[in-house]
Amino acid sequence: MTRHFGVFEFKPEITQEQIDESFAALVDLKNKIPGLQSVEHGPYKSDEGLNDGFTHGFIMTFDTAEDRDNYLPHPDHLKVVDLVQPRLARLVVFDFDL
Repeated sequence: MTRHFGVFEFKPEITQEQIDESFAALVDLKNKIPGLQSVEHGPYKSDEGLNDGFTHGFIMTFDTAEDRDNYLPHPDHLKVVDLVQPRLARLVVFDFDL
């Protein structure tokens, strides 16, 4: 099993509607990309204050690292990148195997 997680800092001018649209597109990939088991996401929710300005996070679970590798250049994933990336001030993505 491979986890692919990231954190987003949306640009200040991005609306909640655009944020919702971004995550809806990300979640919909589960229906389009083989081996993508789940997509979870949400806004930062802690008083700890260690988010360094990042406002939202996501976790994707893939059956295998190969499934994740196939996801990266997948045309449906690239459409989501084209939608979401211009809305971001910063992005961090990190993968690990279980």
